[in-house]
Amino acid sequence: MSLPRQLRDESDFSQLPDDVPVSAHIADIEEKKGLTNYFMFLISVKTKGGGKYLVYRRYSQFHTLNATLEERYGPESPSSNYRISLPIMPGKVYMGNKRDIAESRIPILNIYMKTLLSLPTWVLLDEDVRLFFYQTTHDKDTMPSGRLRRLRPPTRKVRSDSTPIPDSERPRAEALYDFMGNHKLELSFSKGDLVYLLSRINKDWLEGTVKDLTGIFPQSYIRIIKDLPEQIVTISWLRCYLHREDLCEIRTIALEDDVNVVPSFQQLLELIRKELPGEEEVVLNYLDEEGDMIRLLDDQDVRVMVSQSHRPSARKTSIPWQLHLTHPDNFGVYEQCR
Repeated sequence: MSLPRQLRDESDFSQLPDDVPVSAHIADIEEKKGLTNYFMFLISVKTKGGGKYLVYRRYSQFHTLNATLEERYGPESPSSNYRISLPIMPGKVYMGNKRDIAESRIPILNIYMKTLLSLPTWVLLDEDVRLFFYQTTHDKDTMPSGRLRRLRPPTRKVRSDSTPIPDSERPRAEALYDFMGNHKLELSFSKGDLVYLLSRINKDWLEGTVKDLTGIFPQSYIRIIKDLPEQIVTISWLRCYLHREDLCEIRTIALEDDVNVVPSFQQLLELIRKELPGEEEVVLNYLDEEGDMIRLLDDQDVRVMVSQSHRPSARKTSIPWQLHLTHPDNFGVYEQCR
């Protein structure tokens, strides 16, 4: 018996215990020395009840968990009535610089954990899944040696200015809620505090000062009184055409990364799933130079799509390339483009 994928609806989610992990991402890596040197992944885990903590896991532990779940729930499992499509685990690498290998695994393992924790609720309750994300006493007592560089945006120190701007003209905001930073890079403040703005880190985080303290904080905690001056930047967008049976819906997604950096196929797929919830089953396509719709299947297809957009004949626009999203079984759109 094969179970369909469960949607994470409110009734399913409400029945989960508060200590069940619902999201996780790698905050940093740390080198451990022994008979042989190896790297640990520092994973920031968030639970359904809102708890946050760090756990330390080796790559081999990821592999062991994946092998256990494949044997228990994979399509070839002979012993289970509950079968699902598990996320793909990156293969082992036997040659190369260990730090470089660990760094290269971070985005892939992040995708693996995100996909794993998006599976049906009964997978989250699996004993091995819960043990993998459980904070042991060793995890709790081990202090990170680094600055958890992947856990939050970077910040900078305030530089002195020979001609200070009057307070009435400085970009500033009012704190709507108390915010207690959980790291030395984050700025703590109380409701009603006046926060002077220094820079915009990304669409969700700002940098500012309160009472001579400097740090970063989420924009959702403040009300802007005088905004930062508009920066002259080239905003890049990804335009998506979502093809349904009887209509085509257009969506535009802001890209935070440089468009000159070619994304992987998996990164594109994860971006679409994040920005367009409920469209997990779509496939990615693009229109080539001759107007034919081409389905993207791997990283090589993505490189071809991006290379075509960079040619001199390509139309210059803030949208460097476009994606056409279709249902896997909808082949009519390919005929319409011929």
